[in-house]
Order: sequence, then C-alpha cells, then structure tokens
Amino acid sequence: MRSAAGPEWWTAIPPLRVSHLAGVDPELLRLALDPLPPSAPAVLAYRPGRGLSLDGLVTAVLDELEGAARALLPRWLPDADRLDGNGPLGRAAVRGLAARLAARSDHFGPFLADLAERARHDRGAAGDAVRARGDREAAGDAGRARRRSRFPAEVRAAGLSRVLADAYGRDAVALLIESPQVAGPEDERILVAAAEWLAQHGRCAVWIAGPLRPGIDRVRPVRLTLPAHLTELAEGSRRVSGSVGGPVGAGLAYPPLAGTPRSDSAAEQALERALAPHDWARGRRWNHVHEWHPLGRSYRLDLFWALEGLAVEVDGPEHRGAMMFADDRRRDVQLQLLGLDVLRFTNEQVLADVQAVARSIRELLARRRAAGAHPPQE
Repeated sequence: MRSAAGPEWWTAIPPLRVSHLAGVDPELLRLALDPLPPSAPAVLAYRPGRGLSLDGLVTAVLDELEGAARALLPRWLPDADRLDGNGPLGRAAVRGLAARLAARSDHFGPFLADLAERARHDRGAAGDAVRARGDREAAGDAGRARRRSRFPAEVRAAGLSRVLADAYGRDAVALLIESPQVAGPEDERILVAAAEWLAQHGRCAVWIAGPLRPGIDRVRPVRLTLPAHLTELAEGSRRVSGSVGGPVGAGLAYPPLAGTPRSDSAAEQALERALAPHDWARGRRWNHVHEWHPLGRSYRLDLFWALEGLAVEVDGPEHRGAMMFADDRRRDVQLQLLGLDVLRFTNEQVLADVQAVARSIRELLARRRAAGAHPPQE
C-alpha cells in the first residue's frame, strides 16, 4: 500500500492505472483539488448514476468527458476563437486547425477535427439561443443539439484524455470516480470494471474514492495524508451531527479555467451575461486564484474585483456538503481579515433573478469605490 504526505500528495498515486484512495472522503478530495495545484494532473470528478450496465457506465462517462472537452474549446485548439461563423467556411477552417494540430502532436486527426467541428456547433447553437431569448434556458440548448461521436469508444477515450490534458496545460488527466455510499456488490463490480477500461483505453489514472469492498483485491489501495488544514476540517466536521444539504446528483465536474465563468455552471454563465453590458462591472476576474501569502493557502474566487476588494461566490449544490460548508465559512473569515468583502449567492438565487444579484454586486462595488481603492494583496 502506497502512502504520501505533504503538499504534493497526488504523486503517491500510480499513473495509468486504477487506485482506491482508501479512507479519504470524496468531498475532502474536491477541496484538496480546488484550486487545481499547478503540478497535479487535470482532475475531473465523476459521480456515477444507479443501475447502469458496464457498457452504459462507460458510455455515460465518455459522453460527459466529451461534453467537457467541447465546452473547453478553444483552450485545446489554439486560434479557434478567432474563427467567425458556423457555416461551411467556418467548419472547414476549424477542421484545418485541428488537422494542423494533429500533424505536430500525438492527437488522432479525424477524431480531433470531428470534436472541434461539433464543439463549434455547440457554441453557435448556444449563441443563437442567447440572442433569441437572453435567459437561463440558453444554457441547455447546446447540450440538446449534441450528437454522439461516430468514433469507437476506445478512440474516444484516448482522444478525450489528450484533449482534456491540453485544455488545462497538463501532461496527464486523472478521473476521480466517487463510489456511492450504498453501492451493492454488482454496482461495485461494474464501477471497477469501467474504471479499469477507462484507465487502459484512456491512458490515464482513475482514482476511486469512497467505500469499496476489500474483496475487490485487484484495485490497489493508496493511503493519503492531505494538508493539515483539510484533515483538521474533516475532524471538525465529523464532530457536528446532521447534514447541511442533500446529496449531489450524478455527473461530471471539471476545474474552471481562470479568466472565464465555469462552462459547466449555468449560474456563472448567466451572471456573466448580466454583467457584461455594464461599465461599472469592468475589472472583474472569473475564477481567479488569490495567493495572498507565499506560505498561505491559495483561494479560487468565483468572481473577483481586485482593486475594490470584492469577492463573489456562486454556490452550487456541492457547497451544501458538511465539509465544504465549513470550509466556505472558514475562508470567508480569512478573506474578510484580508480586507475583502465576500458576497455569496446560490445557483438558484442567480438563476431565479440574475438582475437582483447584479444590483447587489453593483451596490457593494459602489460603496467600496466611494471608500477608496482596496490595496491589492498580491
């Protein structure tokens, strides 16, 4: 059994194979990976649904990974953001970019070109919907317009692993799969078999977190010692009875990219559309990593005005978990001690009345500006 302590705890986990991260709560792992450490692989977290066959689970994971890759264009295809239009000329241009990238890399050209073309189609469909309605329903339009890749599952797994690593500027990808708390023996067998298939064909590491029966002995357990502030948080949370919120649904979560709202968050996308037309909202930074001290913990801020010292957090359902809820309170205190104001909104608040949320941000920004600029901490 391998184990590791210290800031680079992920180096103890073997690459290109399935490992069981024994004794570590999946929620704590998500906190340990936010913000994504610079030297870590690109880690995407998947919560499986119930009652899926082996083929069904593999297909569901690949569909989710492809959705992430398509949403992350143009980060993995340089210059794709400079192309206009979704007609024949635009499709030919994006396929040409993909072909040139494949020629100088280990990407499979036909898969890359097809993925890029369909990602461009997603963008066009979403943009048309926003222009037509300008509301939160637009977030789902691109997903409804998708068609499944024509390539075999093995080609998709290998191609998506490379694309997602490129999107985050990393050498490798790790897929964190959360084992359900009440999974039966058959569910566990299918989960492990799917994880092995993905590791083999995706050429990536697959981390299983959560309970796993000892009888599944072909999965190597790895004991991790996470940073002290997280282990202290876990111990404190266990002493508090009850739960802050309900379970988070099945699906994929992937790290945000600095400078843009999360592509998998309809709430962040809606808030950006509400802020974009206004001069008073200038200077905002989406998903900014705030490093306030060389020895201090870094914080990823959903939305940040550095000059005014205002952080805005948009909380999805995962923030109702006991440890994440406690960590949010702890970091709010630390940010306030640094002189920042922190506004928190739930996804539901943003999507129900995004203009009211924007007004609240504007009012606090105005007060901060009237009081004088906040000296940057970085």
